[in-house]
Amino acid sequence: MTEDRISSTHPPLPPTTEEDRFAWLRLLRSRRVGATMFHRLMAEHGSAQNALAALPELARAAGIEDYEICPSGIIDAEIKAAKAAEARLLCLGSGDYPALLAELPDAPPLLWVIGDANWLKQPLIALVGARNASSLGLRMARGLARDLGRAGFVVVSGLARGVDAAAHEAALDTGTIAVMAGGVDMIYPAENTRLAHDIARKGARLSEQPMGLQPKSRHFPCRNRIVSGLSQAVVVIEAAARSGSLITARDALDQGREVLVVPGHPYDPRASGCNMLIRDGATLVRHAEDVIEALSPLMPSTGAAKDNAARAARDTAQPKVQPAQQPPPQPPADRRSRQETAALHQQILSRLGPAPLAEDQLIRDLASTPRSVGPALVELELDGRIQRCSGGMVTRVS
Repeated sequence: MTEDRISSTHPPLPPTTEEDRFAWLRLLRSRRVGATMFHRLMAEHGSAQNALAALPELARAAGIEDYEICPSGIIDAEIKAAKAAEARLLCLGSGDYPALLAELPDAPPLLWVIGDANWLKQPLIALVGARNASSLGLRMARGLARDLGRAGFVVVSGLARGVDAAAHEAALDTGTIAVMAGGVDMIYPAENTRLAHDIARKGARLSEQPMGLQPKSRHFPCRNRIVSGLSQAVVVIEAAARSGSLITARDALDQGREVLVVPGHPYDPRASGCNMLIRDGATLVRHAEDVIEALSPLMPSTGAAKDNAARAARDTAQPKVQPAQQPPPQPPADRRSRQETAALHQQILSRLGPAPLAEDQLIRDLASTPRSVGPALVELELDGRIQRCSGGMVTRVS
C-alpha cells in the first residue's frame, strides 16, 4: 500500500493535465473498476496515479492473482479513436460536466461527447418508452418532445427505436441529447444511423463507455441511470410491466427526480407499466403543460416556460406526423411477396392496440397508401387479428 493514502468524502478534483486525464481513463478502464469503485479508490488514495499503484495489491488481498491494470496502449488507442470521431472528454468536477449528474453517488467519472456539450447546461427532460411503440405512443412522444423543446427544454433519450427515436427526431431543432449504451461512436440500432448523425450535428451524443465498445445487454441499465441522472424529470410513454423504461423510472425515483407518465389502455401490455406507475403515485401527463406544471417548483423561470408550452400546445392541437423514422412505402398488394406481406402485417399490428386508431392515420404513420394497406387490413380482419369500429377506426384484437 502507498503511504500517502488519504480518505475523503469530497468528489475528486478534475484532472488538469493530459497526464492526469490519461491516468483517470486508465484507472476507470482497469478490470473490475466501475464508477462506484473509481470513486472509492480516489477517496482512499487521493489521485488516479496512487490508485493505479495500489490496485494490484488490493486485488491480491481480494483473492485475485495476476491482476494487471489497464495497459497504456489501450488508452492510447481510445484517445486516438476519440480524436478520429471528434469526441470530447468531460471529467467529473469540471465546469462543463452536467451539474445534476454530478450529484449522483455513482456519477460517471468520465463522459465522451460528440456534438455540442453546451446543451448539457440547459434544462433537461428525459422521454423514454417502448421500442415497439404504437402509433398513438409515437405521436405522443413527438408532440411532447416538440412542445417541451419550444418551451425551452432539451430532450434526453436513449436512441432506441420507437419512442426514443421519435422524441429525438421531434426535438432536433430545439435540442436533444442521446445517451449511448456502448461507445459514443458505436450507433445502435443501425436503423438510427442517420438520426444519430443529425443529433451529433444539432445536439449531442454521450457515453461513459470506451470508444468502439459494442453495446451488450448489461450496458443498458447503466445507460438508463445516466438518462435519468441528467434530467430534472423523466416522462414515460408506453412501458411494459418489465421493461427498460421502468428501470429508468425507478432510477429516477432513487435519484430524487420527478417521474411523469402518459396513461394507456388497460388492455394494452405496452401501457401496463405506465398504468402501474400512475397507480403508485406518478404524475399523469396529457400534454406538455402537465410536465411544466409538475416542474414549476424546481424552475425559477417556469412562468415563461409554461406560457411557451401552452402556446405551443394551442398552435399544434393536431400535430403533424413526421415522416422520418418511418418504414419505406409498401408496394401494391398484387406485387408483394409472401415475406413482404408478413412484414406489412407485423408493422400494422405493432402500430395498433386496444385503443381505436383512425385507419387514415395508420396509413400515414406507415408512410403508405390506401391501395397498399387496405388489402392487408382486410386480411388481418379475416384472420381475426384486428377489428374495424365505427367512424373508420381499427383496433388490435388481443
